[in-house]
Amino acid sequence: MPEGEIYDRLRDWLKQTWYGLPEADELAPLIKCAYTPEEASLLTGMPFSGRNLEELAEMKDMDPSELREQLDAMAKKGLVFRTVRGDTVRYSLNDSFFVNYRSVFWPGQTDERSKAMAPLVNEYYYHGGWDKWRDTHTKVLRVLPIQKTIEDTRQILPYEEVVKVLDQHNYFTVSICPCKHRKNIDPNSPDCKYPTEVCLHFGRLGHYIVENALGREITRQETEEILRQCAEAGLVHGVSNMQEGPDTICNCDPCCCVTLEAFHKLKHAEGMNRSNYQVSTNNETCIGCGLCVKRCPMEALDLEDDPETKDRITVVGNKELKNKKGKVSVANINVCIGCGVCAYKCPTKSLKLERREAIEHPPKDAGEWMKQWFDDHKAAQAPNK
Repeated sequence: MPEGEIYDRLRDWLKQTWYGLPEADELAPLIKCAYTPEEASLLTGMPFSGRNLEELAEMKDMDPSELREQLDAMAKKGLVFRTVRGDTVRYSLNDSFFVNYRSVFWPGQTDERSKAMAPLVNEYYYHGGWDKWRDTHTKVLRVLPIQKTIEDTRQILPYEEVVKVLDQHNYFTVSICPCKHRKNIDPNSPDCKYPTEVCLHFGRLGHYIVENALGREITRQETEEILRQCAEAGLVHGVSNMQEGPDTICNCDPCCCVTLEAFHKLKHAEGMNRSNYQVSTNNETCIGCGLCVKRCPMEALDLEDDPETKDRITVVGNKELKNKKGKVSVANINVCIGCGVCAYKCPTKSLKLERREAIEHPPKDAGEWMKQWFDDHKAAQAPNK
């Protein structure tokens, strides 16, 4: 079979997934770069749900040991999902969303394949690869607020509290952030200034990552320390958008993250679902230093003139901090996502997160998330009445 036809058949098969395969000029070269012709041929028609080796060997008319060797190699490349339960090993084909925006770049490799794929994925993202998220309110990630910045934690819900999220798991891993890594190895993109080994995964997904050398196992304490370091660096905690069994906490920055770039560069109405909190400012103690403005990932804060505050002293501990320019911080609540990145480093504690009046609950689990995501798409495609 001609090589072009092999890749066309794989492309048509990948279109059957939940995310589909948005068309763009970069798509054909990207598929060719991600898969060898042999891999493309073998994976065409492979189920997207887990099947054991014997089922797949019969389906592909192959010797099970030969098939196992090939599938195991592709699992290490992020193309196939491999799970072990007892004595049973199951395989499934990873969809294009998982491959392009997650698994391929988790190991942080700088081999020729990774360096060739990075510019293509980056351009594909801008030219249609992320368009399916434009009209969906149900996003892949939800903001997990930095708890230290919440003014009153008595009403915080379990899915909003990082400790409770981590309590759902007993297996923790970290990988290189695929968004940051793609930019760092793309010669057409500026290098990311933020820490990169910050992509946290748990449970079944975590086991897949470690077993296939896509990341490393860490302790619960190490997980919490990474989250602390990310808060210091100004990264947004983005958790899997469900109440039960979230398997990921990303630590996102506005220059690289696919969800935040969707807002800033693709001009989507939303990037990731906001938390049930919003920032409040205290102009009585604000010294107008502008640190919150620099740290805000949404550009939701600004400094405004307030002449009466010029040279006003705010005492913090043993320090006297002066408002030198007569400016105070003001917030655009409509843009604020309630992450707490601004409040976390405020020298006068003049910013806090307060609970929004309207509370929005995320989907209960992965099944409900998928249903809501498809409902969003149906609603967006329905003709106006």
